[in-house]
Amino acid sequence: MSEGATVVVGGTRAIGLEIVRHYATLGGEVVLTGRDAEAAAAAAASVGGAVRGIGFDLARPESIAPALAGVGHVHRLVLAAIDRDANTVKDYDIGRAIRLATLKLVGYTEVVHALLDRFDDATSIVLFGGMAKERPYPGSTTVSTVNGGIVGLTRTLVEELRPIRVNSLHPGIVGDSPFWESKPEAVENYRSQSPTGRLATMADIVGATVFLLENGSVNGVELIVDGGWHCR
Repeated sequence: MSEGATVVVGGTRAIGLEIVRHYATLGGEVVLTGRDAEAAAAAAASVGGAVRGIGFDLARPESIAPALAGVGHVHRLVLAAIDRDANTVKDYDIGRAIRLATLKLVGYTEVVHALLDRFDDATSIVLFGGMAKERPYPGSTTVSTVNGGIVGLTRTLVEELRPIRVNSLHPGIVGDSPFWESKPEAVENYRSQSPTGRLATMADIVGATVFLLENGSVNGVELIVDGGWHCR
């Protein structure tokens, strides 16, 4: 059996796409997914090599298994897809809250369920959460709740999938991501609060993801990559 593919869910842009590029340079098969099939195919083509794109919406979990039907043996699975929801209890938007909770918790779980028969004992999984679970802010009602749920999902998958390793990664502000590049004042404010005097970069997050995927003794870890900002 070949080593198997690296599957990156949410791999069409930003950190997800950088993870795709990393594993593509190693020469193995990489499958990236995005909400839109055309965008996923275009992202795969931009990387080249043995990279292909698949489209499905994590917030429509019933669409996931059919979309992944053509994926073979999976050696690494990265669940990096994110969405943002500025939602408060006072002005609660139920539709937006349900979409994000479905995407990150039900959708992530359904990806694992759909691919389960294509894992082996050496498969490793990384789930992306976020620092809103540690440092809530006005409007993070759903985001903080869902990212806390990623910790619970990681722990239950460690037990249910043993000996497959499952870890979660919680990035802080990633200063060179496309989302933050257009907000220099906010980036500088966060940078000034960081104990390291710098913000995480996309390369830092890729390196942390690779560490969690490849280190055979790391399991059930909730890795925070924020330069110590969460300690303040």
